[in-house]
Amino acid sequence: MIMRVMGEGQFQVAESHLNRLNQLDDELLAALDSGDEQQFRAALGTLLDAVKEYGTPLPDDSLEPSDLILPDPEASLDEVRALLRDEGDGLIPGLPE
Repeated sequence: MIMRVMGEGQFQVAESHLNRLNQLDDELLAALDSGDEQQFRAALGTLLDAVKEYGTPLPDDSLEPSDLILPDPEASLDEVRALLRDEGDGLIPGLPE
């Protein structure tokens, strides 16, 4: 799966990491629901760090379509809430049952 982190590029992430990324996404959702800026910043940073850790960066000149677009680390609570309205139930999709 190719994930784009806004302002930082694309990362090829193996499906085997999606469960862990979903857990981090759930933590981000909880932080958004609480409205706690500090908790939100920590959860967003942890999620984006995990994408970079588990993913392989694609070259800057790569023209691969992104399966997911994630906010940049400086995104506001409201910006991420807007993304979630567009995506449904989180930034990272669950694996099919």
